[in-house]
Amino acid sequence: MSRKLITDAKRIVIKIGSSSLTGKAGSGLDAAAVDRLVDVVADARARGAEVLVVSSGAIAAGLAPLGLQTRPKDLSTQQAAASVGQGLLIHRYTESFARYGITASQVLLTTTDVVRRSHYSNAQRALFKLISLGVVPVINENDTVGTSEIRFGDNDRLAALVALLTQADLLVLVSDIDALYDAPPSETNAKKISEVKDLSDLSEIKLGGAGSSGVGSGGMVTKIEAARIATSAGTAMLLTSAEDLAKSIKGEECGTLFFPKDSKNNARALWLAHASVSSGKLVLDSGAVKALLEKNVSLLPAGVIAVEGTFDAGETVDLVDPHGQIIARGIINFASDEIPQMLGRSTKELAATLGAEFERELVHRDDLVILN
Repeated sequence: MSRKLITDAKRIVIKIGSSSLTGKAGSGLDAAAVDRLVDVVADARARGAEVLVVSSGAIAAGLAPLGLQTRPKDLSTQQAAASVGQGLLIHRYTESFARYGITASQVLLTTTDVVRRSHYSNAQRALFKLISLGVVPVINENDTVGTSEIRFGDNDRLAALVALLTQADLLVLVSDIDALYDAPPSETNAKKISEVKDLSDLSEIKLGGAGSSGVGSGGMVTKIEAARIATSAGTAMLLTSAEDLAKSIKGEECGTLFFPKDSKNNARALWLAHASVSSGKLVLDSGAVKALLEKNVSLLPAGVIAVEGTFDAGETVDLVDPHGQIIARGIINFASDEIPQMLGRSTKELAATLGAEFERELVHRDDLVILN
């Protein structure tokens, strides 16, 4: 019954990793691997599902033409490889989808397209329009212009944010590992985990890093983080291998299924929690921490004991307890240089001494999300 979450999904985001498309580093793009993925997408569409593809592989596809044997470590060479490989990657997808009369499009995203609210909305509108036109968007991080400061870091998180962005029913992560195990699969006693109903159940699991192919950048840790983002948005997640993808997406007992949370936050709260980038911190006293966690209230200046960082009104800030633990994130109503004079004071006192414009909350409860 639980696998109906997969077979009943009407909008699906499928992410495939570099190693599943290229094999070992330096071996180039595997056309047959792209065809197998496209076959699965076409089959899902035939049963009425809308599908978006988040595809790694641009850097990996560019290695062989540049005579590189391993994924470069420096940013400029990664950018060069992505520039060469991205054209090869989308050309192969276009040819493969054409076998089914399906139009594919290329969508390149940077972190800015997701973390800035206006860009986020623009990306969302573009993807929804492509879906409505019957197009399969092939999405990748824009590695050619990405910098170390603004990159997603791996396409698992990007795929989860795309699932959030498009309100998908199912996120599928295709990896060179067929499922989640309770220990690294290379260990003799490692056991496969078929279902995860609550991510807290994984607290004792030893997770592995990036695979051994030499072309990827993620690992099991990034996949669990992707599951955290997706499931909190009410999206189920399936972790499977390229070999098992066709069977898994038809509901067979392959891979690991992560169950969505029953109660989910609204879109704005989800964006704050998972897609926004914090520009600073407000340190709260214990009373303010308790009020936020238990009473769903706005944050007032009286409950803040310190401000860290430089930011403008309207930017995102982290709210931390006296020990530095982040408990919430919100959109601040004042610039960082205005706040020190407000700390520990009531709004009425501030209005009397600084003016009526200071008689309001630092972060309104509608612009605040608690981070679990």
